[in-house]
Amino acid sequence: MVGGISRTAEREGWRFDIGGHRFFTKVPEVEALWHEILPDEDFMMRPRMSRIFYKGKLYDYPLKASNALKNLGLLQAVLCVLSYAWVRVHPPKDQSNFEGWTAARFGWRLYRIFFKTYTEKLWGMKATEIQADWAAQRIKNLNLSNAVLNALIPKRNQKDITSLIEEFQYPKYGPGMMWEAAGQKVVSQGGRVVLEEKVRTVHREPGKGAVAVTTQVTGGYGPGAGAPEARRTDLGQEHRYAADHVISSMALPSLVLSMDPPAPAPVQDAARALKFRDFLTVALVVPEERGFPDNWIYIHSPEVNVGRIQNYGSWSPYLVKEGRTCLGLEYFVTVGDRLWTMDDGELIALAKRELADLGLVQEHDVERGFVVRMPKAYPIYDETYAAAVETIRKWMDAEVPNVHPVGRNGMHRYNNQDHSMLTAMLTAENIVTGSRHDVWTVNVEADYHEQGPKPTTLVAGNDEAAPPTGSTETGNKRPVG
Repeated sequence: MVGGISRTAEREGWRFDIGGHRFFTKVPEVEALWHEILPDEDFMMRPRMSRIFYKGKLYDYPLKASNALKNLGLLQAVLCVLSYAWVRVHPPKDQSNFEGWTAARFGWRLYRIFFKTYTEKLWGMKATEIQADWAAQRIKNLNLSNAVLNALIPKRNQKDITSLIEEFQYPKYGPGMMWEAAGQKVVSQGGRVVLEEKVRTVHREPGKGAVAVTTQVTGGYGPGAGAPEARRTDLGQEHRYAADHVISSMALPSLVLSMDPPAPAPVQDAARALKFRDFLTVALVVPEERGFPDNWIYIHSPEVNVGRIQNYGSWSPYLVKEGRTCLGLEYFVTVGDRLWTMDDGELIALAKRELADLGLVQEHDVERGFVVRMPKAYPIYDETYAAAVETIRKWMDAEVPNVHPVGRNGMHRYNNQDHSMLTAMLTAENIVTGSRHDVWTVNVEADYHEQGPKPTTLVAGNDEAAPPTGSTETGNKRPVG
């Protein structure tokens, strides 16, 4: 299917957004592309509502002072403020990991209440083993003082802090609607979208970089999006495609290990060192009145496996059916573990029990269930990932400069979808115009720098990275793509 993790899965007319994709960006070129692919009438403006479930209570997120005070109680709230004051004077010595970075910005008590349990459930590892890079990308510009200020003096449609955005655009049939339309546009303009072929080999030659890609047919229909479907008769066969450039959003380790001739042993070792967290959704159909107004609820309760619960009806009424909604219970897993290998019936029974244990929906209210699995959903930021990515980057720049990793898995970067798209847009411009955008500096909520012989106007990127060589200035004026 087109779309990858941004596809919209469908079962019996129910549609599921894998993980939830808000369409919000500060990059005007990305927003312009969204509306180039889909007409304006296919977008809805949706209110953002999410809460945290902790010890049987729901906490508004973003923080609302009255709600947090009521749920925590006056004593606990005072202790949280004192804990924050303590870390302002005595900051954690090691802020290179998630625990130290987050505690420094929220205090130890709030960290343990609202961050530790959920984060360790998400990653399946201790918070001290997760690098601070991930926190810096996901909750950038937010700390306790900012959150309290926003609670006391809220701004309409807060956009300065991504975590606090109050509304967002959303395709009415889910994010996959966009990529299905994009596939149809490619075909209508003479391109070809090939489905159900697994990349086996990226062929390279000295001095030329990549020259071809070999795939193997794994099944399904062809020839692709927007064209008449016919069952393929070449199952198992290999096809070779000549290439001037290869743009890859496949997992970075898979790309490296597909090279022929093979990459040197240290580069292969670096590829094998990169790890991912996998994901599955158990979608349960319930009466509409058994749903909740939130787009999603974070589950911080350690006694259940579920990490987050989506209400697809709150994302878009077009994802569900009249009189019913669908709750997506999200489980963060590792391929091959107990949850991943459960059959669908067992997972549906588990999800029903956990909904009831949390007091959100009783088991007898669940009418139907579906399971959607997604491997390699989240690149893991452990203590070795940065060095491994750098080793791979240096080798690829030298040996296969016409192979272009893009996107979250392609670059092993936990970017939001708009910045993932931006890496691909800038790569396309590099190929077409000969520009020299450094796509590795594209990052969440930061200033992008472009390297090249001429001063240029720039778009979003990473203000923490050292500026590339060459003249630079910043802005958001030049269209991309």
